[in-house]
Amino acid sequence: MHLCFLCNEYPPAPHGGIGSFTQTLARELVKHGHSASVVGLYPIDSPATEDDQGVSVLRVPQGRIPKLRIAANFFRMQQALKRLHRERPIDLLEGADRSFFLVSPRLPIPKLLRMHGGYVATLMHLGQVPERQKVLEDRWAVRVATHLCACSRFVAEANRKRLALGDRPIRVILNPVDLRLFRPQDPALEEDGLIVCVGTIIERKGIRQLVEAMPQVIAAYPRARLIAYGNDSVDSRTGESFAEKLRRSIPPGLSDRITLAGPVRREQLPALMAKASVCIYPSHVEALPIAWVEGLAMGKAVIGARIGPGPEVIEDGVSGLLCDPHDPNSIAAALLTLLRDPALRTRLGAAGRARAEQLFSLEKLVHENIAFYRECASGPGT
Repeated sequence: MHLCFLCNEYPPAPHGGIGSFTQTLARELVKHGHSASVVGLYPIDSPATEDDQGVSVLRVPQGRIPKLRIAANFFRMQQALKRLHRERPIDLLEGADRSFFLVSPRLPIPKLLRMHGGYVATLMHLGQVPERQKVLEDRWAVRVATHLCACSRFVAEANRKRLALGDRPIRVILNPVDLRLFRPQDPALEEDGLIVCVGTIIERKGIRQLVEAMPQVIAAYPRARLIAYGNDSVDSRTGESFAEKLRRSIPPGLSDRITLAGPVRREQLPALMAKASVCIYPSHVEALPIAWVEGLAMGKAVIGARIGPGPEVIEDGVSGLLCDPHDPNSIAAALLTLLRDPALRTRLGAAGRARAEQLFSLEKLVHENIAFYRECASGPGT
């Protein structure tokens, strides 16, 4: 089959979980004898093509004139997809969340919308009011899609309710992790007291509450220190860097114990995570967080949030710990529990690796995806 993915954050461009997911799955599809293409819009001057381990990547320039941007992006996306379809017929087009807003329903290709959270569902979960334009884009995207799937039961049911999908079928396929890349390493690499967080530096990832918890953690466990890896975010109203705002909030004398290290290439993460005593992800909202699963696969003691899909990923007290991500005291308590108990970290880490192998193995889930792709490519959808 020729599978084509819509993705505006395909590595090495700045990316989050969707970019990592797309690259991981597309590369694995190629290894299993399928053809994989990726088309996305990027802030570049001219089209660019590249080969990523057999995955054909086309980066299309974004429209830049504000009032014409949506129309320009729609036109450029249709042209790119039609050209690709003529050259190599596409069996299935996959896009995440709102991406089908820029795809014509007349494009004669089955269209699978994979729900990685969704704009409307995410903001409503956070108690915020979504922008009307983006609500319309979300709703239009699900209408364009011929098939739907979601990365967790939480995401499937949240979107079913908030997008009024009724009894429309939504297949749940968990996000995979490459167990060959993310695997337990020499325990001697672990640095006592090192806490690692991976994710975008943004309010909804719980990084502010984590930083607020650190003085309490350091006071009780003096060797504790935090390194957070991830892209910065910018307040659209003020243009202010969220990372800089956080740095200003760090108490005097602790700036060398709390580091916002910026983004790193995904291939670098295993070596950095191998040094951690604890990996923590206190997100306020997630779909099915790939970073958490990578921590489990590394055999690390992982702390996640007990809300949203948290219990789908981590069995509290068995394969990791869950905390209240809005409460710095809860975050601090979970961190101190693990920092003070190496045996508990080892036990949870081993159980976490076993859970990753059981539920999130790329080798297992690529076959589940391929079977669903064949079903979508041959069926009319609803």
